[in-house]
Amino acid sequence: RFDRQAHRRVLLHSPAAFDASTYELWVPLLSGGTVVVAPAGDLDVPALHHTITTQGVTALWLTSSLLNVITDHAADALSAVREVWSGGEAVSGATVHRLHEACPALTVVDGYGPTETTTFATHHPVPRPYSGSATVPIGCPMANTRVYVLDAHLRPVPPQVTGELYIAGAGLARGYLNKPGMTAERFVADPYGPPGTRMYRT
Repeated sequence: RFDRQAHRRVLLHSPAAFDASTYELWVPLLSGGTVVVAPAGDLDVPALHHTITTQGVTALWLTSSLLNVITDHAADALSAVREVWSGGEAVSGATVHRLHEACPALTVVDGYGPTETTTFATHHPVPRPYSGSATVPIGCPMANTRVYVLDAHLRPVPPQVTGELYIAGAGLARGYLNKPGMTAERFVADPYGPPGTRMYRT
């Protein structure tokens, strides 16, 4: 799903221990792009603005909290960016609406996924102008990923009925290192996938 042209120059600013760094590093490198390494140390808004604009960044990941701050104080930093992926917590519809007004060519993508599913499990490119709910939806599964909303008996729930989100597919981790009990609790058999596959209880 990653647009190669949009990801020609991706900003690497997340700590290596944060799973978003896998997006920042591998998406550009595996598609012939360039990783733009942020200066060492904490990036405040002016430093982030300077790095994005002077280094020709075309795509980046921002937590939804940081996206809110950038939109409020330095939206013009994203005026030449092609795609910004955001998540980590609910993405604000009001923020996306303001960002679309400030940067009409920018595509905002809500990227959802716990670390156990290798960074992103779902994505939602937000249409413009955004006129949806206060919280942007998490969207559809990424390639080679399956998501289910199931009840306590692992049966699919109908639309508009609350259930638990389960994620399966190629990006699923094998479990937790040296924690078999926790692994058995969270990584369960996938009754809807190929034999022997598992899914993650979010």
